[in-house]
Amino acid sequence: MVLNVSQALNSEMVLEYCEAYWCKLRGLAWRRKLVKSGGIVLASKSVNKRDSAIHMMGMFFDLSIIWLDGNMQVVDKALALKWRSFLVPKTAARYVIECAPSRIHEFGIGDHIAFEKR
Repeated sequence: MVLNVSQALNSEMVLEYCEAYWCKLRGLAWRRKLVKSGGIVLASKSVNKRDSAIHMMGMFFDLSIIWLDGNMQVVDKALALKWRSFLVPKTAARYVIECAPSRIHEFGIGDHIAFEKR
C-alpha cells in the first residue's frame, strides 16, 4: 500500500512491488486495464536516471508516473501516453510508481511517500 505522508490520497492505493529486472522491464505492459486503486512500484538498487526511465511499448492505457529518490521524496512526475512515451525523470530516482492517470494530482514534487505491506 502507498501512503502520501505530505497529503492524503483521495482513495487507497495498493500496488505491486517489483525489483527484478524482467519484472521491471515488463511493468504493466500487455495488461488490458488498470483499476484506479492499482499499479506498480518499480524499485532500483541505486538512485539514477537510467534505471528509472520508463517506456510505454505494449501499453493499452495511459499512466501517471511518479519518481521518488532514495529518501522516498517525489522528485518528478509525468503523464505517460500509451504506445507513445519514453520518459526519463528530470532528477535521478530510485523508485517509479506507475498508476492511473487520474491520480497524478495526488502527488506533488517534494511530497514524502511511504510503502506499507498489507
